[in-house]
Amino acid sequence: MKQYNKCSEGIIKDLITIVGEKNVITDIARLAPYSQDEVTDERFHHLPEAVVFPENREQVAQIIRLANREVIPVTPRGAGTGLAAGAAPMYGGIVLSLEKMNRIVEVNSEHLYMVVEPGVRTQDIQKAASDAGLLYAGDPSSGENCLIGGNIATNAGGNKAVKYGTTRHQVYSVEVVTPTGEITELGGLLNKSTSGYCLEQLIIGSEGTLGVITQATIKLMPLKIYKMDFLAVFPDAETAIGSVYKLMKAGVDPTSLEYMDNEAINVCARYLKESYPFQQEGNYLIITVESDTEDELDAKAVRIDEICNCNGAIAMLVPDSKKIWTARRAFGDANREECYIHSPEDMVVPVKQLPYAMKQFMQICREHQALGRVVAHAGDGNVHLTIMQGQICAENWAAKIDEIVNDLLTFTYSIGGRMSGEHGVGSKRKKWMHKFADPVQLRMMQAIKQALDPVGILNPGTIFELE
Repeated sequence: MKQYNKCSEGIIKDLITIVGEKNVITDIARLAPYSQDEVTDERFHHLPEAVVFPENREQVAQIIRLANREVIPVTPRGAGTGLAAGAAPMYGGIVLSLEKMNRIVEVNSEHLYMVVEPGVRTQDIQKAASDAGLLYAGDPSSGENCLIGGNIATNAGGNKAVKYGTTRHQVYSVEVVTPTGEITELGGLLNKSTSGYCLEQLIIGSEGTLGVITQATIKLMPLKIYKMDFLAVFPDAETAIGSVYKLMKAGVDPTSLEYMDNEAINVCARYLKESYPFQQEGNYLIITVESDTEDELDAKAVRIDEICNCNGAIAMLVPDSKKIWTARRAFGDANREECYIHSPEDMVVPVKQLPYAMKQFMQICREHQALGRVVAHAGDGNVHLTIMQGQICAENWAAKIDEIVNDLLTFTYSIGGRMSGEHGVGSKRKKWMHKFADPVQLRMMQAIKQALDPVGILNPGTIFELE
């Protein structure tokens, strides 16, 4: 394990010189919220020695150069909404919070792009785009709270990824402070480029281990004129998930294709104090479609109705869109409020394997006497399985959850899946990365990290260990 130096009084004074006294935190009570993200497992909670709030890229670069010189770990952080302990300072040191770099620099409606700093809320980006009559397609479920820098660093997915792709598909370029403190812009306002390595895509999804994002140019697109949500209610998971591939092949081109099992519906209903159609027996597919004409929308609606009914739907509804999407987005908060002891996982499998995978995931949970609840970005095979405590006693939880995840991932990799579709590896899944990743690919990633971050200061303990 690499050894790092502590933040001495001298280092704290240097940080204050860079960003000002108001932008440095060192007292324990105020440090505590920065010891973790949304992962509740205390094995992944670590107190930093200082939290620093830079306000521009030059300050970020100075902090990184100081940390390199003094061999102090730096953990970049957005809003702390992650679910992989990727923003937990595993080696202490400095948490570099980007929340004060929160300007929307430019909205260019003519050329369809927006320039933003990393601390802008995703929801605010979506609103700014909508106000200009445009769409920013990134739509993670935590959009009300998460920041765009964190979205880019984790390659966040979300509810529209089935049609528009993940965050990496929404980005033209990123301005980055490298692990050695240099400032560079990767990518550009280009639709194509074969000019060396695609470095902006290397940074996107690297979870703050290869650079600190200080600005991004993101893609916008025209809003579709017509849009409609459908709620297909099924009697069981098999018929609901069995409809997904048929919908994908039918040419209806869904913008969203989200699954909620009955357990998920009911925990969200309890949390929101709401009632939902067929709440006691239903399993939901939420299907969103868009079009440029009413006739096209009508044709898609007819096809969706036919497919779902032929596959065993017990009801086809046009729901209260706000109400149904509020329930879908509340899943994580609802589980957290009901029981602190739980583990959100987000395996991704080939879409053709989704029905089989869902069945096996739930079976593995039952075998370990845990309770499994599922929502899924069903159109792209991303399963958000939350493992609840069930009949497992609290004292055995840490060991037992490791057994369950090991069994889940052994199965997932056997059918061509991976451990995370969008939450990332973080420190939570680091040991599974070492176990399940292709050794050649793991060595390639470690070599890249070593080359770009030779001192090893940037988000150490995330994704993998170098030593």
